[in-house]
Amino acid sequence: MPASAKKTLRVAVLADSDTRWKWGSLTANRIAPENSDIRLDGYLLRGRATPTARQLEEVGVQADALHEVTAVQFLHAMREETYDILVLALVGGGVQAMLHGLGRIWADAGVRSEDPAGRAKRPVVVTGYVGVVYEKLADGLLLRHGADLVLANSRRDAERFRAVYEGVGADAGSVTEVALPFLGGAAYAGEPDPSAEQGGRPYTVVFAAQPSVPDNRRDRTYLLNRLVEHARRHPEREVLLKLRSKPGEHTTHIEELPYQKLVQRLDPPANFRLVYGHMGEVLDRTDLLVTVSSTAALESLHRRVPTVVLTDLGVREALGNHHFVGSGCLASWDQLDAGHRPVPDEEWVSRQGVAAGGTAAGEASYDTAFDAARARITKLLDRPGSLPPPAPYYTTVTAPGYLPALLARHHLGPDGTPLPGTPAADKEPGPVRQIVRRAARGAYRHGVQRVAPVIRRMGEL
Repeated sequence: MPASAKKTLRVAVLADSDTRWKWGSLTANRIAPENSDIRLDGYLLRGRATPTARQLEEVGVQADALHEVTAVQFLHAMREETYDILVLALVGGGVQAMLHGLGRIWADAGVRSEDPAGRAKRPVVVTGYVGVVYEKLADGLLLRHGADLVLANSRRDAERFRAVYEGVGADAGSVTEVALPFLGGAAYAGEPDPSAEQGGRPYTVVFAAQPSVPDNRRDRTYLLNRLVEHARRHPEREVLLKLRSKPGEHTTHIEELPYQKLVQRLDPPANFRLVYGHMGEVLDRTDLLVTVSSTAALESLHRRVPTVVLTDLGVREALGNHHFVGSGCLASWDQLDAGHRPVPDEEWVSRQGVAAGGTAAGEASYDTAFDAARARITKLLDRPGSLPPPAPYYTTVTAPGYLPALLARHHLGPDGTPLPGTPAADKEPGPVRQIVRRAARGAYRHGVQRVAPVIRRMGEL
């Protein structure tokens, strides 16, 4: 269709970390109705994990505008701006706070006369999860209830989400099955030929690290030692430690013991390297992906790269690798060193929304994975009359001992209005306040990464 015939949709994404910005912005592009162009405005929620310029560049998604905002500033922007779709890429508590805050401003605004259809110009609200949902299922889901679409990244998740909502008597109609928006890339072409002429790439093993799993020095040191030892055992291989962030940067989870610091105490061989960058680009040269429970395993399986989920530290809910029970990918470093290569279970990966079987049907299923979301959004956008206000499960009636404190963290009162004393939303901080804010954020990160671990160790003496 000619570009002039396409409808332009205004889409806003509110994200609180680099990984959620990646999920939110890619999701926005995936769920936009067909035959439409989107103008994408990004809003980055100010906090400990606000993405740096490097992290934003690594995601590779270009926004038409980017703003760093507080929750109240964002609500003020939503009062002034008109969007067709709003993606809330936040932790559950942030989603719930925004739903109540947005509900209040939209109720106050009422129906805007400038809308030729005579309906309230409030956007379709979409939320979901950035990856594998392996903990706090009920808590996280109920905090997201009230959005028009709660996206489930697989058939299995959609079933679990509906069961939770129906189990508490909440409307489950918002649950919409999709897939992880960042799957794709070239399928694995097989191991490199060892007899190839010089210049060919070596067999490459990649360990996908996670900021908070495992969460203690002993286990992280163990995994690092095993990875370095694997490099020593196989000097002909390239062994990469894929890191999510550089020291001083934060992601969705706090990283108190960065591998960059732990590796300084070792003397790794020349074929061992630390790498950053886009996971898809790393997978382009990967022959074996190893992780504890990273969502990178699903990216790898989708591309049919041999994938291992480690059992060395046990198969435990605290590690998240219990999610992969039945996948056929569980194995230990001892097994890998001995040459074992797991074979994924096709039924399991199919239920996870990935196409590891490599069939045309599997590939087609991913291509159509967002059709239901697009159709639902199109229907809501074309609905005559105004969209109803958000109706979260949590209210001051259903959760009077929980909701007010949750909203207060975002400087909102129980009714969703800004609390007294909240800085004016339309005022940008002055130069001095900006310097103080940057210093405070640096001090917070120093406290998390340096001071807090020391205090905990002292407490264990």
